Amino acid sequence: MKNPPTLRGRSDPVFDRLGQSPNKERLSDYLALLKPLDDQGRYLPFDALRYRWAPGLDSNLCWALVKKARTAQYLKLLPLGEPPRWLQFVLTPQAQKAISAVDRQTTTAVLEYMTGQIGERAHFSYLLDDLIEDEAISSSQLEGAATTTRVAKDMLKLHRLPRTVDERMVIGNFKMMNFAWEQRYEPLSVELIAQMHRVGVEGIDDARYSPGAFRRNDDVVVQDGEGNTVHTPPPAVGLVSRLQVLVEWINQLHASPHHSDYLHPLIKGFALHFALGYEHPFRDGNGRVARALFYWFMFKNDFSAFRYIAISILLRKAPVKYGRSYLDTEADDLDLTYFIDFQCSIVLRAVDRFTEAYRKSLIDAEQFDLWLRESGFLDQLSEKQRALFQVAKSGMAKEFTVNNVKENLGCSYNTASATLNGLVALKLFEMRKMGREWVYFLRSVSVS
Repeated sequence: MKNPPTLRGRSDPVFDRLGQSPNKERLSDYLALLKPLDDQGRYLPFDALRYRWAPGLDSNLCWALVKKARTAQYLKLLPLGEPPRWLQFVLTPQAQKAISAVDRQTTTAVLEYMTGQIGERAHFSYLLDDLIEDEAISSSQLEGAATTTRVAKDMLKLHRLPRTVDERMVIGNFKMMNFAWEQRYEPLSVELIAQMHRVGVEGIDDARYSPGAFRRNDDVVVQDGEGNTVHTPPPAVGLVSRLQVLVEWINQLHASPHHSDYLHPLIKGFALHFALGYEHPFRDGNGRVARALFYWFMFKNDFSAFRYIAISILLRKAPVKYGRSYLDTEADDLDLTYFIDFQCSIVLRAVDRFTEAYRKSLIDAEQFDLWLRESGFLDQLSEKQRALFQVAKSGMAKEFTVNNVKENLGCSYNTASATLNGLVALKLFEMRKMGREWVYFLRSVSVS
């Protein structure tokens, strides 16, 4: 067995400092910090760690040891900004848990299995549509749209035209999420990024957003709630060239087992999300586009269940932590681990919400079938009427029109009309004229 070579003339200033007084008297305390995570398995920034080190230790030396351990495990992703700096990360236990959950619970194959378990019951399509709407609405609210979830859902379900700027924002996000799904087989390009922005913001306030146009000046900054500048994007000069570098990196097949630099799509999707926010290529609407592109990338890599997993609902509940994960990454040499770990915590919870909705749908379907048999309605209702009745009873949708039933059930206008009017005839639904359209809803006496 050959011994490792002896290293000479390679003095390490960090370890040199450990050998100096008074540090050498606390050597064991210092060396215990030579690891990327704290004692609770967390990947914390300097600002959080400095309060957790033992009294009397040199905080700068403590941080140097933590950084040394992290640097040894860094995986490089891609260069960002001007001058370019490498985006890098450490694969933490939190990230590994999220990758495992995504692989087990969100693939296209898993989604097809779920649908098969529930069967061809049309009420499930209403559940899925409801989940699709959640991301569009919550992403808009995260950006400041002042509209309630219920009002926004009713607008989307009834295909009502938006009445306010905030409602137009919701419609724009809904269109952008559908665009991300439709374009999932296309390679990323600078043009696709611009088109994503155009689809999402056009018609909201074109003077403010400049739909599909990259910023040409350096007058765009990111501010906190108190008006303080927390991020100044790289210069507008060279923006398109830097986006092209990002595009080429995204289009590499890192998820292929034959690729020498394997990278799971979830991590790569987070890098895309961060990179768009960091470059801030548009005058406004960058966060929405960044999140939509994350979804696009997951769709592209065959994680179709993400169409029904609303990440922004949870981001909206923790906007400060979301913003802090950006700032910690930028402040610490573009260490993306902070952003990745926060996003992984969100994805884990969002996937749990999705699988719980699926399990609840299974239970609700069984209980509803039992109720139908006991109530005597089982033989009186068609399959489509049973679906609408179940959706109404579950509260998934409160109002129905012929047009939205036609779309959700994939039937003709006449069939949708006959289905709704049949429920009225059975005194299960009521109908009311709202504007130019008849709106149908559950009769209160039918829910007992």
